[in-house]
Amino acid sequence: MAKRDEHPTVIAARAREAKVPAGPVGADELRAICLECGADDVGFVAIDRSELETERAEILRLFPATRTAIALICRMNPDSVRSPARNVSNQEFHSTGDEVNEAAREIVRRLREMGIRAVNPPMAFPMEMDRFGGKMWSISLKPLAVAAGLGQIGIHRNLIHPKFGNFVLIGVVLAECEVTEQARPIDFNPCLECKLCVAACPVGAIRPDGGFDFSACYAHNYREFMGGFSDWAESIAQSRDAIDYRSRFSDSETASMWQSLSFGANYKAAYCLAVCPAGEDVIGPFLENAGKFKQETLKPLQVKEETVYVQVNSDAETYVARRFPHKRVRRVGAVLRPTSIQGFVSQMRHAFQPGKSKGLSARYHFRFTGEEPISCTVTIRDGTIEVEDGLAGDRDLLIQADSKNWLAFLRKEKSIAKLLITRRVRLKGDPRLLVAFGRCFP
Repeated sequence: MAKRDEHPTVIAARAREAKVPAGPVGADELRAICLECGADDVGFVAIDRSELETERAEILRLFPATRTAIALICRMNPDSVRSPARNVSNQEFHSTGDEVNEAAREIVRRLREMGIRAVNPPMAFPMEMDRFGGKMWSISLKPLAVAAGLGQIGIHRNLIHPKFGNFVLIGVVLAECEVTEQARPIDFNPCLECKLCVAACPVGAIRPDGGFDFSACYAHNYREFMGGFSDWAESIAQSRDAIDYRSRFSDSETASMWQSLSFGANYKAAYCLAVCPAGEDVIGPFLENAGKFKQETLKPLQVKEETVYVQVNSDAETYVARRFPHKRVRRVGAVLRPTSIQGFVSQMRHAFQPGKSKGLSARYHFRFTGEEPISCTVTIRDGTIEVEDGLAGDRDLLIQADSKNWLAFLRKEKSIAKLLITRRVRLKGDPRLLVAFGRCFP
């Protein structure tokens, strides 16, 4: 042991340990470091804060030594995001995303020089694709940013910074140190509730009443990500030959998918961000002349002739035909395809189509057996859906199903008629309610 203590590496390591901060790191010092590393704003949230309740287990799985989450943002250039040319807008998203990841990585390096361990999960991609169909991202960054005082969530479901508006991307560093002073949420919402995001969305995902159609946004804006890519790949597999493939996809669509694969997946819209006038540094032109602002920012996106991707028989398909008849509609298959019963249950809220549920008022009991024994209650009434764990209240229809076979039905691998005949799926109640239920989910 004496010889080991005399080893140069051991001596150097112990000398470094002596320099590690004994107590919390000063908030002003840490903030200065983060800004020097490239962040435009930053906030600190202790691991035991109530706002991290739903994220704490995942944070500690990623980095068990975490004591503080450092939320940071980098600014985007608003006029680039507002451009109707998708190459200009997407370049801004990708470049700023790289800046966020580089800033977070540099913060980790600086902390390490101070003897403080830390890790920086990616801003967005790559994700944990082994969990595809569930929560693939490491940490939910928007609620973390709110807790860190970096803004509030607008009706378009994006973070709005009080100064920079929604033209920001979020990153995080998980550090083992405590900080002398924590950030707190700001006491107002910068969102103006002007509804320009509602007017700009090509698929009607943002509703005037505050509702949000996740599946519509996912199907179009994220067409060349994840679910949309799977739909494209399966269409290739189903094509008889090159001519059949070209009848399904234009050369432009094929080239766009190639570009996303080679350079980075491209967003098809993100118009809700583009037209948002909130934020001290952004609001000037809107206040000076709201009409001119709309004409220069909103109108070009509305009149743009483009392909809009919608799921078959969805609210989005109806919306585009009514609101933007000059845009080309491309019907696609299911983009939220569950890989587990738990995924089916959790995705129902995201896939539900209020417009297709008109006139339906029913409570469904689902009882799954086999590999995933789960029970839940689904109530559809007045254009809303409520999903509860367990069997609650009086049912209108009971669906009992083997979990593996139900998933095969959802994935169009087995027909519901065959499953009913073989009693892999059993119904108690009016079977027409099952048909009505299906119409609510494109």
